[in-house]
Amino acid sequence: MTLKNVLQFFQEVRLELSKVDWPSFQEFVGSTLVVLVLVCFFAVYLGIIDLGLSKLATYIFTVYGGY
Repeated sequence: MTLKNVLQFFQEVRLELSKVDWPSFQEFVGSTLVVLVLVCFFAVYLGIIDLGLSKLATYIFTVYGGY
């Protein structure tokens, strides 16, 4: 890999990035908020599922775990 190849690569990257249709600031903020809300929702949902399964496992091991 020569310096010429590296420079050509970055020139091509710059050219391709100029072709990208970037979102407006409003679209960016809206998409970011949707992602944050969904991440928070699923974090709480999975936390509740995890807590429930943990309590169930504790109950099962307490009742049936002893020999």
